[in-house]
Amino acid sequence: MKNLTDFLLKIHLMKLKNIFILSSFLISILASCSKDEDIIDNTASENKATNSTENDELEVESFIYNGLNELYLYKADVPELADTHFSSSNNRNEFLANATSPEMLFDNLTANFDRFSFITDDYNSLEERFEGMSGATGIKFGVGQISGTGNVFGLIRYVLPNTSASEAGLKRGNIFTEINGQKLTSANFSSLIDKENFTINVGYIENNQIVLTDETVNLSDDAYTENPVYIAKTFEISGKKIGYIMYNSFTANFDDELNDAFAEFKANGVTNLVLDLRYNGGGSVESAKDLASMITGQFNDKVFIKERWNDKYQNFYETQNPEALINRFDNKLRNGNLINSLNLSEVYVLTSASSASASELIINGLDPYINVVQVGDRTVGKFQASVTLYDSDDFAKDDASTNHTYAMQPLVFKSINSAGKSDYVDGLQPDIVYTENLNDFGILGDENEPLLETAINSILGRSQIGKSAIKRLDFQQLGESDMNNIEYQRMYINELPKLDK
Repeated sequence: MKNLTDFLLKIHLMKLKNIFILSSFLISILASCSKDEDIIDNTASENKATNSTENDELEVESFIYNGLNELYLYKADVPELADTHFSSSNNRNEFLANATSPEMLFDNLTANFDRFSFITDDYNSLEERFEGMSGATGIKFGVGQISGTGNVFGLIRYVLPNTSASEAGLKRGNIFTEINGQKLTSANFSSLIDKENFTINVGYIENNQIVLTDETVNLSDDAYTENPVYIAKTFEISGKKIGYIMYNSFTANFDDELNDAFAEFKANGVTNLVLDLRYNGGGSVESAKDLASMITGQFNDKVFIKERWNDKYQNFYETQNPEALINRFDNKLRNGNLINSLNLSEVYVLTSASSASASELIINGLDPYINVVQVGDRTVGKFQASVTLYDSDDFAKDDASTNHTYAMQPLVFKSINSAGKSDYVDGLQPDIVYTENLNDFGILGDENEPLLETAINSILGRSQIGKSAIKRLDFQQLGESDMNNIEYQRMYINELPKLDK
């Protein structure tokens, strides 16, 4: 029995030894794995640190390249944006490092024919401008040159209420030829009108000539939020109730004010509408779609416009989410408020050489559905929309880099109406041609104002002879008051598209 006990004890001790050896072996393996993982993690950290150093040095440049490579509408027209253009990230970084400035790099990476994409080093200011907030001297003006002469002048188109200009008594039709005592020329006007505070001399047009007075006015550039619904009124003429609205920017924050104007038209029993976009350079695509729905109402859920993105995004949407490419007439604003619709089958749109982007979108989007009568001058010719890109992983503002305030506004899609019309690079041609006459400028919102009267005459079937007989003072338009602003003649969407990469 003792021998059996000793034998069993020996067997037990051998098992314990084997278990100990196995455990030691496993611990050794686990320790080795843990060490290897530490090495991998450390290597990754070192690589990340190296990349971080490169990104710190080329942070803005990398953001510009990545954003345009991902979303730019005309990516295929810029060789350097091709995914296979650079053989390595080092080659790409060398290219980025050669740029003398972020702005120069942006220019080099956008197509030569692209007039509208832009970059800013202060996205806070950009956001404020998209909300209608900016400094304002109170005058909106054009800059022209009398045909056949070197005489350059500023012409006040309208005056914003509660500004230094309105307090000084300036009005539509006033002329100025100097800023801060310096005579305007075709070479200097762009820099002179860009000043925040300035003094102008005051004149007017009489008998086909510019008449200057001894008066000067000091204009201060004060913080101001402009309501784009400048005039909204109803005329009752020859048994017809004609609504007139002068809308000067597609500003998202004022969609309710626009909708309220249409509520008043509806309450007044308006049967004809004149939409004045002569000085409207564009803005929000969503606001344009809602305005089209206010004018109509009978086309809810039908296609207003379609979007065409770069190949990557277009292919994704067409296969995964084709509805994302369509903007439809709707019956609610973006805030959920019901749209006040007039259910019209015809609209008159007043345009000029300053009407752009979202203003043109209204005309092109409505044209397949109702009779759109364009009155005035040829428009700018902008059918593309942009979006704000920030320096973050998904280009949204959340988690954007805190090292700078650069943002880009590249073109990301072109608009196409339900009948397939797009690419109106030369603008939209009016059905009834009328360019504003310095000898007969008129008062905005008055039924006898020449451009409005032309539309009313057409609505009523009256002769147009009267205004065309007035002698014209011809001039060439050189520019306008907002031409140096970063949001000038833009059409934009408010949200980035979602795309699983």
